[in-house]
Amino acid sequence: MTHDPAPPNAVNELADRFWEAILDLNPTTATVYGDDRYDDRLEDPSPAGRAKARHLMAGTLVETMAIDAEGLSVEDRITRDVIRVVCELQIEQDDQRIDQLKVVDQISGPQTLLPQVAQFQKADTEERLDKFLARLRAYPDYMAANREILREGLARGLTAPRIVTERTIAQLERLLAVPIEQAVIPSLVQVASDADREKVREVVREEVYPADAAFLDALKGDYLAGSRADPGLWSAPNGEALYRTQIRSWTTLDISPDEVHEIGMTEIERIDEERRAIARTEGFGDHVNRYRAALEVDPANTPKSKEELLARAREDIERAMALAPRYFGRLPKAACEVWAVEEFKEKDAPFAYYFPPAQDGSRSGIYYANGYDLPSRKYTKLATTTYHEAVPGHHFQIALEMENPDLNTFRRLGARIVGGAYVEGWGLYSERLADEMGLFRSEAERFGMLDAQAWRAARLVVDSGM
Repeated sequence: MTHDPAPPNAVNELADRFWEAILDLNPTTATVYGDDRYDDRLEDPSPAGRAKARHLMAGTLVETMAIDAEGLSVEDRITRDVIRVVCELQIEQDDQRIDQLKVVDQISGPQTLLPQVAQFQKADTEERLDKFLARLRAYPDYMAANREILREGLARGLTAPRIVTERTIAQLERLLAVPIEQAVIPSLVQVASDADREKVREVVREEVYPADAAFLDALKGDYLAGSRADPGLWSAPNGEALYRTQIRSWTTLDISPDEVHEIGMTEIERIDEERRAIARTEGFGDHVNRYRAALEVDPANTPKSKEELLARAREDIERAMALAPRYFGRLPKAACEVWAVEEFKEKDAPFAYYFPPAQDGSRSGIYYANGYDLPSRKYTKLATTTYHEAVPGHHFQIALEMENPDLNTFRRLGARIVGGAYVEGWGLYSERLADEMGLFRSEAERFGMLDAQAWRAARLVVDSGM
């Protein structure tokens, strides 16, 4: 799909330049959005790459503050403020070297990048294949830069918690144990022929596997021994300031950990009363835990296979789409597909997550559902998760925003980088909206929604408490 550009003015012109520069710094993000101009490159986490990113943020912040907010339209004022907040937070996080914490991560660490990109990047023509191979050949330098970040973080005591390091090590060991004939990247990427797939396999063998092995060795050495025993940021150098920055980066609010804690406690108290009401209705009195235990052992609440889990998720999306016109004046053109989380990372991945469609309409939005450890994957949890991640949750918000012709490209594609509260707030609300829409099949599924809401509230309490 194509979009007419937003009306030209100083704010939109700045937003367009800013977004183009962000894509230049984050080429795999461009690939995910269907922009193939940077398909032969990877991000640059080296000091030079960090300096380039900081220069962009600092310069853009100066330009943003030079634009007088008086007289701007509401949309232009929002754009200006979003750019300002993004730049301020990125500079603050660079000051604190957040990259030294994020470099070790079993969910979205550097070792997960190429397998993820292989699902979105096409290598089905000679030109596209050459770009993909060039990207693979850039991986050793990319991982070498990440090893240097490991070393720097270890030297100043800013390391991942030991449990995260151990999980990342285990994930890399699983990846490297896969015979090259069944390697993840060649298996996932779309190519034109078996001969082309063999070319991919050869580069993975010569470039990717050794780079992953070197990163694994770095983790298993001094880094594991130096990883923080306590996961709380209080145990990291300057931990209190780090935590305040992370609150701002997720919420854009300058509030204290104590305030976060109290919000969580208040929400849990409210949700608990709703859960007790359902437990009473279902014959368990006020015994919420007894009701949950009964749901856990109910065979009808557990999928028998990954395929059954995925089928149920697709059915939930279809039901939501059928009712959506009653609640939304506009529906996204992009469809939402359901995929299984890849086996190499399903053990460490969350229950579900979402990836946006390509901006040109060539790829649907993707809702990943995790079928690992099926006995723990309850339908009562799947329903609310699907409505949060897919329809009417992240897919509706993100796809509709991407398709909005009245917004500049930065607002259509990039505003989600302002902080998790923007996207996750809608996802959380969508679980309640699903209840209003009558999408939950039973009180048991409504209870699952309330459990999910309480889990988020409990995270505010536990996370700030650690």
